[in-house]
Amino acid sequence: MTTGDDRIAALKAAAETRILVLDGAMGTMIQDRGLSEADYPGERFADWPSDLKGNNDLLSLTAPGVIRDIHDAFLDAGADIVETNTFNATTISQADYGMEAVAREINVEGTRIAREAADAWTAKNPDKPRFVAGAIGPTNRTASISPDVNDPGLRNVTFDDLREAYGEAADGLIEGGADLLLVETIFDTLNAKAALFAIDEVFEARGVVLPVMISGTITDLSGRTLSGQTPEAFWNSVRHAKPFSIGFNCALGAEQLRPYVAELARAADVRVSAYPNAGLPNEFGGYDQTPEEMGRHIREWASSGLVNIVGGCCGTTPAHIRDIADLVAGLPPRPVPTLPRELRLSGLEPFKLAS
Repeated sequence: MTTGDDRIAALKAAAETRILVLDGAMGTMIQDRGLSEADYPGERFADWPSDLKGNNDLLSLTAPGVIRDIHDAFLDAGADIVETNTFNATTISQADYGMEAVAREINVEGTRIAREAADAWTAKNPDKPRFVAGAIGPTNRTASISPDVNDPGLRNVTFDDLREAYGEAADGLIEGGADLLLVETIFDTLNAKAALFAIDEVFEARGVVLPVMISGTITDLSGRTLSGQTPEAFWNSVRHAKPFSIGFNCALGAEQLRPYVAELARAADVRVSAYPNAGLPNEFGGYDQTPEEMGRHIREWASSGLVNIVGGCCGTTPAHIRDIADLVAGLPPRPVPTLPRELRLSGLEPFKLAS
């Protein structure tokens, strides 16, 4: 029987020899299913006092077959890593639906569904093992920015609030069988620091250590996160966590994201990941970039030695992932550099002091 340690070793070995492919947009695929309000609560939550449509994470409990089918579609397209359907499965995000009490269960069951899918596809082709990334989203709160422009000092969440919520989520993801944890779509570095702190606490309590991917979001063409950091400053802020990879996802399409991925590739002495949207949103909030167009951009990143892990975010379907997987196949992963020992600090900008 394959153990968690065996899978982690296989993941690291695969990352040494090829560019790994993440899956695409779970939300896009769920939206394409055209689910009704009645599909979300299922029988278990049929009498829930509030509207549950849009709580995609809940579908891991109430419609697991839908989620399993989506995982299978991305794995069939060539994804090496599938992300769990747990982006909003924290007590903080689930509070919008009054479902804080089931947040941990969503993480456990969401991971079990992905685990079953990944194991089934690995069994079909043991030479191409598949892996599960436990997805931890940013929550709908920000620890370093006021929610009220008239009160800059106001905060609607604390570091400890986030730490507790992230810790519960991470513990559930590990119980469900995740191979690695993915702290993603980071718009506020302080939120990410709370997540990384919580993950370390869970690792210590459980006596296990999993690889951790960190993926931020450049919110617009200013080239900064929402909390104001440049890519290198963001990396300096989280590099102490010694992650499996650092990267960016969401907000921008591949063409717009490229310079910021390149900046990380120059600055980081770990693997670099990138999974952009299928272009910029149109006037209806949809995404129009074709699989062929997106694939060409990402192949150029790979040919230029910028990336180790690639995939898709908003608007990306199995067709996008298939083209990406086909176009990066055979291209070598970015060599992880050995950088000189320097004091590296950050505020909104990076600072280096040579030894």
